[in-house]
Amino acid sequence: MASRSSGGGASGSGIGRTKVGRYELGRTLGEGTFAKVKFARNTETGENVAIKILDKEKVLKHKMIGQIKREISTMKLIRHPNVIRMYEVMASKAKIYIVLEFVTGGELFDKIASKGRLKEDEARKYFQQLINAVDYCHSRGVFHRDSQPENLLLDANGVLKVSDFGLSALPQQVREDGLLHTTCGTPNYVAPEVINNKGYDGAKADLWSCGVILFVLMAGYLPFEESNLMALYKKIFKAEFTCPPWFSSSAKKLIKRILDPNPTTRITIAEVIENEWFKKGYKPPTFEQADVSLDDVDAIFNESGDSPNLVVERREERPPVSLNAFELISKSQGLNLSSLFEKQMGLVKRETRFTSKCPASEIISKIEEAAVPLGFDVKKNNYKLKLQGEKTGRKGHLSVSTEVFEVAPSLCMVELRKAGGDTLEFHKFYKNLATGLKDVVWKTGDEAKEEANDGVRTVSS
Repeated sequence: MASRSSGGGASGSGIGRTKVGRYELGRTLGEGTFAKVKFARNTETGENVAIKILDKEKVLKHKMIGQIKREISTMKLIRHPNVIRMYEVMASKAKIYIVLEFVTGGELFDKIASKGRLKEDEARKYFQQLINAVDYCHSRGVFHRDSQPENLLLDANGVLKVSDFGLSALPQQVREDGLLHTTCGTPNYVAPEVINNKGYDGAKADLWSCGVILFVLMAGYLPFEESNLMALYKKIFKAEFTCPPWFSSSAKKLIKRILDPNPTTRITIAEVIENEWFKKGYKPPTFEQADVSLDDVDAIFNESGDSPNLVVERREERPPVSLNAFELISKSQGLNLSSLFEKQMGLVKRETRFTSKCPASEIISKIEEAAVPLGFDVKKNNYKLKLQGEKTGRKGHLSVSTEVFEVAPSLCMVELRKAGGDTLEFHKFYKNLATGLKDVVWKTGDEAKEEANDGVRTVSS
């Protein structure tokens, strides 16, 4: 698929655009087993959106049609300033496309990763917005069940937006055992009754996750953290955690009431909203009610399969994507170019990037040569690679997506993203891969920044 940065500007070449209906698809923003999210642009209005793409066959296989139709219908009816907006739904013969609001401020937790814990007043402001969103969706019968950092985004004005509400119970997490597993592959945010898998109250489970998130915002680390899974479960079941000394006593009391392992005695959202600590500086949300049509939702599940609403995904072969100045900058957090050029062996999260002065075709070949001995099956598609681990890891097979972007005639940027499996295993894989790519990775940090700036001027001129 054609891929461009989340900045969204066209490369100017007009080559390799992929269109679905009136939307031109860009780069992949994230992916799971059943769904992929891509950046896209409405060619009629110029508006940037995110499109969640589901595989119809997999959805049918897991008998999820009824549930997805219900949840998409409910999501379309939700209009809240702290919930990602769903605009419309389309389908091709093989895929379902959910068109969503695109936000540019990154993940809330990236703030903590770069700047450390938040001051109590700032943490409270985000927690208030989170509770507003969760409470509103609960009132509409939608439960998140998977509140975690990846789902907390910020818009350009720093307003919290919760993503994946209602779509969180998609079968991404259903494994061979038929149980629901958290998308992030870690139960750190999950209520004890959910881990127990004995049926649970969605509202109470969501509030527990919100409590963990509040703790992390204020502490800068997780309340429950153990490398051994059983030890972690024990801590969660007993709610064994300690608040750091800088928490105010009223914040400590509230967190202890939210992180109550017994759902029947756990504080409710209504009680949280009345809590004195919570109420400080609280602004109730304002939002509009609009007339919403669900015709497109019904159309995509049209049993006949020859619905006139079907869209076609058109794709073309293409050279490596060129990034213009705006796109290059928008791929780095806070417009700070240095984060594009990570040290070769530095810490990676769910995705990482490096730069290279080698031609794109050579980079692709070298990655393939380095990945195969590490036990990875390699699938090529133009200047993209999909690396699939042959061994089953801690959270299934590790899967890594790779793409090469051309920043300037003599400089490429390579993006590696974890598409499935365990993040720690991805870190280990990246370190091993980087060792095999010594001839390809361009190492020097300061030089890289200067070259990047030169690259911006070259590509944009």
